[in-house]
Amino acid sequence: MGRRGFLKSLPVVGAGAALLGGCASQEGAVTGVDRVLSISLGQAESHPSYGSLVSFGERIAEATDGRYGARVYANNSLGDQQETVQLVSDGAIDMAVVSGTQIENSSPRFLPMNVAGVFDDIDHQNRVMLDESIVGELFASLEPQKRLSVLGGYTQGGRHLYTAQGPIESVEDLEGLKIRVQESEIFLRLINNIGGVPTPMAYSEVYTGLQAGVLDGAENNEISYVTQRHYEVAKHFTLTNHLIGFDFLLANTDLLETMDEQDSVALRAAWAETQSEFVEIWKQQTEDATATMLERGVVITEPDPEVFTAIIEETGISLLEDPADFALYEAIRGAAEGGDS
Repeated sequence: MGRRGFLKSLPVVGAGAALLGGCASQEGAVTGVDRVLSISLGQAESHPSYGSLVSFGERIAEATDGRYGARVYANNSLGDQQETVQLVSDGAIDMAVVSGTQIENSSPRFLPMNVAGVFDDIDHQNRVMLDESIVGELFASLEPQKRLSVLGGYTQGGRHLYTAQGPIESVEDLEGLKIRVQESEIFLRLINNIGGVPTPMAYSEVYTGLQAGVLDGAENNEISYVTQRHYEVAKHFTLTNHLIGFDFLLANTDLLETMDEQDSVALRAAWAETQSEFVEIWKQQTEDATATMLERGVVITEPDPEVFTAIIEETGISLLEDPADFALYEAIRGAAEGGDS
């Protein structure tokens, strides 16, 4: 039996509970609860999102007086992100953390959340994610057909450029440089517009690509740059802040609807608290990563905002063809500090 068949055959007490075989002995699980909810995560146990999700399970247990808890399955152990989206839709998995691009695959209405320049920083991003007037209808839009409820998600922090040779202070400095990107239109278009050569490549191959000179640089946040040791092969880190990434937390809609209302509300409240706490965790870990970068001899450059900001914003807007998409973009920009739009 395949993974999908096995998960769908699990009893109604929840995929997590059945896989646990007694949650008290399992890592990443809340103990002593009536039902253990399964949460799929692509990151490793060492990533801050793992510990945060464990805390989320503890908050659920406390808020529901032990009627629900959760177990976190790290390292894509329940399937890759594309697969887990469908498994949550089917109800074989209760919840999953998936990237913004995966959500776009389910509905292009989420595009404005993922474009370059839409968020100023992670505080702006978190305000929007907690603002029902901006995201409430969007986050519920997958429920009727796909039975997916978006609860919010985890910031990926600001993404920046890093290169093997020389600081990046202008578009001219990027000319002809091969920059690794995800296979995504926004990344392809953005790197091209700021002067580089966008080069799609698997994330696991970036280190050797930089080491061999197949790549001249890449883009990511400070934490990933340090944890993947990319500072060993690309010593120049440029603070472009070209995109504030986001991983969404999906829940099976039927699960939420079959809960007592007080438990459903409690779960959502526990998530809102967890999400906001994660922002502070991410800030601290970004500071720690930056300190490590300096210790390792990384040259950190902060270019004049005039150089890239306009190009980044224009690139993001250029992807918004539907008036509804542009309206959502404007609503998000209106929630920035000072209400700029």
